[in-house]
Amino acid sequence: MLDNLTSRLSTVIRNVRGQARLSETNIQDALRDVRMALLEADVALPVVRDFIAQVKEKSLGTDVMASLSPGQAFIGVVYEELTKLMGTASSEINLATTPPAVLLMAGLQGSGKTTTTGKLAKWLKEQEKKKVLVVSCDIYRPAAIEQLKTLASQLEVEWYPSTPEQKPLDIARAAREFARTHYFDVLIVDTAGRLGIDTVMMDEIRQLHDELNPIETLFVVDAMQGQDAVNTARAFNDTLPLTGIVLTKLDGDSRGGAALSVRHVTGKPIKFVGVGEKLTGLERFYPDRMASRILGMGDVLTLIEDAQRNVDRDEANRMADKLRKGKGFDLNDFKAQIQQMRNMGGLSALMDKLPGMSGANLPAGADDKAVNRVEGIINSMTPLERTKPELIKASRKRRIAAGAGVSVQEVNRLLNQFEQAQKMMKMMSKGGLAKMMRSMKGMLPGM
Repeated sequence: MLDNLTSRLSTVIRNVRGQARLSETNIQDALRDVRMALLEADVALPVVRDFIAQVKEKSLGTDVMASLSPGQAFIGVVYEELTKLMGTASSEINLATTPPAVLLMAGLQGSGKTTTTGKLAKWLKEQEKKKVLVVSCDIYRPAAIEQLKTLASQLEVEWYPSTPEQKPLDIARAAREFARTHYFDVLIVDTAGRLGIDTVMMDEIRQLHDELNPIETLFVVDAMQGQDAVNTARAFNDTLPLTGIVLTKLDGDSRGGAALSVRHVTGKPIKFVGVGEKLTGLERFYPDRMASRILGMGDVLTLIEDAQRNVDRDEANRMADKLRKGKGFDLNDFKAQIQQMRNMGGLSALMDKLPGMSGANLPAGADDKAVNRVEGIINSMTPLERTKPELIKASRKRRIAAGAGVSVQEVNRLLNQFEQAQKMMKMMSKGGLAKMMRSMKGMLPGM
C-alpha cells in the first residue's frame, strides 16, 4: 500500500534527520523531494501545491527553526499536514435516522461498488450489530444482481431480490418498504455504474437519491485510477450531495495518490478503505494512522484492532497455556500460527502496519503461495511427525515432499523455519521478549 510514496518520503525524512540544523536551503531541498514523491504517487497537482505551501510556511516558522531537534520538528509538520490533507479526524458512518437508514453506493463500473456493499454490510453487522438488507439496482451489468446475491449468502446478510426487467426506482421503493416492514436497521443500495461519466447514469442515480433520501451517499472510487479518480470524484460531487468516500484497492497500487487527492477535491471525508479481496478487507479510515503509515512509522493501533477482531482467542489461550506448562511447540502449533497470520491479512498486511517496515520489500516467496506451500507440507506429515519433528529424517522427507508436490529442499527449509519459531516460543515462555524479537528474522514463511 502506497509503497513508492512511503519509500521516497522515508528517504527525505532520513536526510532531514541527518542535518545538524535546518536552514531555508535544506528545507527547500527537502520540499523539492517531497513534491516529486507526491507527483510520482499520482497526487493531483493543485493538491501538491497547497500541501507544499502549507509545509513550507510552517517549516520556516520560529517553532521549527529554533527547535533543539529541527529534523524531528520538520517531520512533525509533514505528518500534521498529511493528516490534515486526508481529513484530520476519522468520520463515522451516520445511522442516526428512523430505520431503515438508507446507504446509497455510487461510483463507476469496476470501482468495487458491489464488493464494497457486501463488505460494508458485514462490517455493520459485526461491528455495529445492525440488521442489514442489501439490494442491487444495477439492471445493466450482466450478473451484477447475482453477484450481490452470492455475496449476501456468503456473509449471511439478507438480500432483497431484483431482476433486470424491473426499473431501478421500482426496485429501490420495494426494497425500502420491505426493510421498513421487516424491521431492518440498514438498507444498502448498490447502484449501476458505467465505464465513464454519462448523462443517463447521473440522471438515474439522482432520481434514486431524490426517492430514497439516503442518510449516507457514499462514493466508491478505485485508488488505482490515479488522476482519473479525482475527475470522477468531482463529477459525482457536483451531481450528488455526497456524504463520504470509500477508497477501494488501496493495497493494489503502490502509488495511491487518490487517497491524498479525493478528500481535498470533494471536501468529503474518507470513511472506509477497501484492502484485499477478502470480505473482511474493509477498514475504518483514520487520517492520522494513514499519515503514519505513509511516513513509514507503521500503524500499531490498527494492527491491534485487527488482532482483536481476527485472532482466534481460544486458540491463542490454548497456545499460551501449552507454553506455560512447558509442553513445547510442535508443527501443529506452527500451522495454527500461520493460519492466524492469514486471518489478519497475511504477511504483507502485517508488515505494512509495523513501524519501520511499511513499504519494505518482502523476500521472494514471502506471500500467500509460500504460506499455502507450508500448509501443504505439514498436511503431508503423519500426526506423529507433526508432534515429533525430530523423527523426520531423509526417507520421511522424501515421502513428505512427494505428498506435498515440492522438493526435499522445501521440506528442509520449512523444518529450519520451524526450529527458529520453536526457539522463539521457548524464549516467550521464559519471558525473554528482547531475545525473541531478535530471533524473529527468518521465522515466517519465505523469510
